[in-house]
Amino acid sequence: MGNQLTITPCLWFDGQAEQAARFYVEVFPDSRITTISHYGEAGKEIHGQRPGDVMVVAFELQGNPFVALNGGPLFTFNEAVSFQVPCRSPEELDHYWGALSEGGDPSAQQCGWLKDRFGLSWQVFPEWLPKALEGAGSTAAARVTEAMMAMKKLDWQALERARRG
Repeated sequence: MGNQLTITPCLWFDGQAEQAARFYVEVFPDSRITTISHYGEAGKEIHGQRPGDVMVVAFELQGNPFVALNGGPLFTFNEAVSFQVPCRSPEELDHYWGALSEGGDPSAQQCGWLKDRFGLSWQVFPEWLPKALEGAGSTAAARVTEAMMAMKKLDWQALERARRG
């Protein structure tokens, strides 16, 4: 199979597609909006949007393609889908947690998960965490799991201490 298939997440919004895309490209460096298309008269009886309103915003977050669609109020985000942000440093974790959680739902924060101002769920964690959680029978994995379960925003240093014992 010669050509590599690109799978692009399509995020459904109710009138906030452009606002959300602009927010996400500000949060993640090396990101950009690639195209914005608008609704026309065609199909108005089905989509119900005003001609000229933003329909789709295509954008890239650090080279990863995304699409934001203004599809209306029919569907909303839930925690069944989230985006993972594996961080290389405590400062990077602080940056992404702070930016993505600002204006979001504080009650939806647990174990490094957060819900942003648009209702989209994110997991912000040290990039080494999945490896530290391997081996359900290991005492190190148990210590890290126990420490993590007590946190909302993950505390890099506390998790490191739990990993080392």
